[in-house]
Amino acid sequence: MRKAVALLLLLCCLFAVFPPAHSQRRQSFPSRDDFRRPNQYPGELDGKGEFTFARLRYGGYGRGWRTDYPKADYQFIYGLRNWINSRLEISDEPTTISMDKRELFQHPFIYVVEPGHMELSSEDAAHLREYLLRGGFLMLDDFWGTGEWEIVREELYKVFPEYPIRELPLDHPIFHCYFDIDEVLQVPNVDNYLYWGRTYEQDGYVPHYMGITDDSNRVMVFIARNTDNGDAWEWIDDPRYPLKYGLGAYRLGMNCIVYAMTH
Repeated sequence: MRKAVALLLLLCCLFAVFPPAHSQRRQSFPSRDDFRRPNQYPGELDGKGEFTFARLRYGGYGRGWRTDYPKADYQFIYGLRNWINSRLEISDEPTTISMDKRELFQHPFIYVVEPGHMELSSEDAAHLREYLLRGGFLMLDDFWGTGEWEIVREELYKVFPEYPIRELPLDHPIFHCYFDIDEVLQVPNVDNYLYWGRTYEQDGYVPHYMGITDDSNRVMVFIARNTDNGDAWEWIDDPRYPLKYGLGAYRLGMNCIVYAMTH
């Protein structure tokens, strides 16, 4: 309970740092591409810490890995720095990384957005396989429906043909290593929710938390299917976007990072 209250207070501070949009018109939203990091977040100094939020650049089609970038990453970092910074030193700046092994192995946690658009070469798959088997962690987020799910399954099969993708029960340690998470939350895209009142996209009606685990039951790949946590990180400062989704997305992301750093 104390953690939840503290996170709520933190997000109230976040609203003050990133002014919300009040108009109901679609064009009133600040552009993701026009977003610039403020000169300084309150109480922070520029610098690198022991953890840097890393987003994976991958081959494929469409906007792909750039979705919600960079605003979502900066706002999520703000939450990380002000809530778990006493336990983990967080870098001020996020980064994007390629499939190159020299980049992959510098990061214990890597975020992958819209993996339904991802295409892995055999070399990419080999690099990810080595990274994950040696202790790395991927969080896959923001893909919807049957078609994108089939693409994700095919691409992950290139990495781990021998390890199945399974549903993760809510009593798994990943859901209790920092916050206690007791529901699989469908976090909606901001446009779908505000303009059509939908939490789903395509035929992705039911959210899932899934994963690939190694022989010791450590989660190597966490899959948030039919949900969009990155959009909640990006739009948590907009009062029209329900706080329920923002809080849920922050909790899930923080748990994944704490798990990746401790398992």
